[in-house]
Amino acid sequence: MIIIPTIIKSGVHNDERGNLFYYNDFDASSIKRVYFIKNQNTSIIRAWQGHKIEQRWFSAVTGSFKILLIKINNWESPNQDLIPVEFILNSNKLDILHIPSGYISSIQAIEGNSKLMVMANYFLGEINDEYKYPQKYFEKI
Repeated sequence: MIIIPTIIKSGVHNDERGNLFYYNDFDASSIKRVYFIKNQNTSIIRAWQGHKIEQRWFSAVTGSFKILLIKINNWESPNQDLIPVEFILNSNKLDILHIPSGYISSIQAIEGNSKLMVMANYFLGEINDEYKYPQKYFEKI
């Protein structure tokens, strides 16, 4: 079974007190680690890094981000013509992007002072599963 990246939509309840955002369809039982990314400015692109085994979940908690994902076909020498899938995450919606194992990502803030929450299903150092490629490796992007 092939698992593809998916958006887990947040729900919102509004009343006179304000807004309550929730994720009734999000099973967070496999999350072991949470961290945040805040780029210096919108011109910085954190590309290309990913995991063969680890899964991640992204949510923009402030501002917005452009996330590009590529399913890797060969971890030692990926095809440079692989096509990315693009997602936009915005803190106004608070949706969660699930990134299954087998993908690398490119992360770029669209607005200044944007902050991205990252959740992972392994502790730091629990497995040796980090793959990085030069930003220009996938030149056709």
